[in-house]
Amino acid sequence: MEQQKLVIYQLLPRLFGNEKTDMTLNGSRRENGCGKLSALTDTALQELKKMGITHLWLTGVIEHAVVEGYPGYSIPDGNELIIKGKAGSPYAIKDYYDVHQDLADGVDKRMDEFESLLARIHATGMKVIIDFVPNHLAREYYSDVKPDGVEDFGEQDDTSVSFSQQNNFYYLPGQALELPSELKSKFPNVSYSEMPAKATGNDRFTETPSVADWYETVKLNYGVDYTAGNKKCFSPLPDTWLKMKHILNYWVAKGVDGFRCDMAEMVPVQFWEWLIAELRQTAPWLIFIAEVYNPKLYKSYVLQGQFDYLYDKVGLYDTLIGVIKGEQPATNISKCWQQLDGLDRHMLRFMENHDEQRLASRFIVGESKRAIPAMAVSAFMHQGPVMLYNGQELGEKGEGPCGFSGDDGRTSIFDYWHLPEHQKWMNNGLFDGALLSDDQQYLRQKYIDISLLCAQPAISQGLFYDVMWQNKDNALFDSQKVYAFIRYSDSQQLLIVCNFDSLSKQMTVQVPAHAFETLNIPRPSKLHFTALNAVLVTDMGSEELINQGLDIRVPAWDYLVLAISY
Repeated sequence: MEQQKLVIYQLLPRLFGNEKTDMTLNGSRRENGCGKLSALTDTALQELKKMGITHLWLTGVIEHAVVEGYPGYSIPDGNELIIKGKAGSPYAIKDYYDVHQDLADGVDKRMDEFESLLARIHATGMKVIIDFVPNHLAREYYSDVKPDGVEDFGEQDDTSVSFSQQNNFYYLPGQALELPSELKSKFPNVSYSEMPAKATGNDRFTETPSVADWYETVKLNYGVDYTAGNKKCFSPLPDTWLKMKHILNYWVAKGVDGFRCDMAEMVPVQFWEWLIAELRQTAPWLIFIAEVYNPKLYKSYVLQGQFDYLYDKVGLYDTLIGVIKGEQPATNISKCWQQLDGLDRHMLRFMENHDEQRLASRFIVGESKRAIPAMAVSAFMHQGPVMLYNGQELGEKGEGPCGFSGDDGRTSIFDYWHLPEHQKWMNNGLFDGALLSDDQQYLRQKYIDISLLCAQPAISQGLFYDVMWQNKDNALFDSQKVYAFIRYSDSQQLLIVCNFDSLSKQMTVQVPAHAFETLNIPRPSKLHFTALNAVLVTDMGSEELINQGLDIRVPAWDYLVLAISY
């Protein structure tokens, strides 16, 4: 069976389906609106499918802590002291077994509506990834829909000790939680008590977390004794391991196809090794993506932990941001794959996600078109998946303060808010893009072209050959602003050239003789070049190509994909 390159589209249903345009700073659900699962209609899904999307990552589906509950459905209001923003963080889970009530047209039908959405997505041929948040949960965690026989986290904990292998949490015996004074002054009439205090989600083993900490969350205990030099106590299996396996099996049974695992590196790799092997005994197709930022852990989380894919954030993403800002030369891109030690096919590439600043924001490049060559590099470099973030293809700016989130160039995940550029494409549920500007239509088409090219055999299945080493001293090739490489399979060879400059570039690309050996192209040969994303056809002899190079023009902030035949 041919390998398919994953093209993942991340979206928050809360934002995706919100049609309200008149926003109030720190507004409530009623004031600012909230998208529903039902907004992902058959029409919307078919349009995403046409973009070349293979997988939808639905963020914020599982119930997380929120300020305004639904008392009529026995869902109480949350405590503002320990919730970030009115809408709450999708990563402060309140009930691992439930769908978030804000996303449902009928609160009591929320799971039915999620299952209906799964069926609609699967009917298009796309698959579904949801978040698994294993490292921490909301301070007010309580499952009101857990299956019979399931105990809540911490229900049987011995709170008199800081660590026990079978405890779900870490405790500070005799110490009460003291929330930051900034929060108390902001909400003077609200109180929250926790005795003994539990460790905070970002590994803060103190009763006095700061506002910079993940104070709204509690760290989960996977059998690592931080009071005894990180001693690992994994036999018998910690209770948290068993609880998490049950939770994931619950969502797999619903029809979920994979999990993006939040802050996976904060959970011991031995847990992942056990969990993923256990789940794949009955669901071998499952996809696991790890949010890992420490390159020293990459190999262990792939080889031992058995993750399919890891975030390529501190390598390729950070480098490409530097290149499009003009702060790094394009030659630095080569260092990214060279440092991966053969893990290229396991890296998830992206230029936006919910954690990063919007490309079109004033903090990155402002002009969305400037990031097109970076997206092409992200998508075309190796066989690993590429990801787009809802609104990226339309130039969302993440502009202005929302409430909890400041004006930082990100689309808030903590507030009831909207995506103004996405709403133009959504066009009151028509999803026809009729309200988009010409520049937005151009940008969206460029992203579609990139996504669809990912299905080319050389890109989805083929190997990678970097030609920058041959061109770094080439006077007719600007290695500061241009990145070139070859992708090749048994059935296809592609030369890809990406121009990060604001000017159209006429250049000569050198292709080394060694490349012909690697690609099994006989010499001498008459070569035929056909552009897959432009109108360009040319012929050249192999020896002429080696000795003189290929003359091409690549437009400003653009890329060229040339199919080679002989």
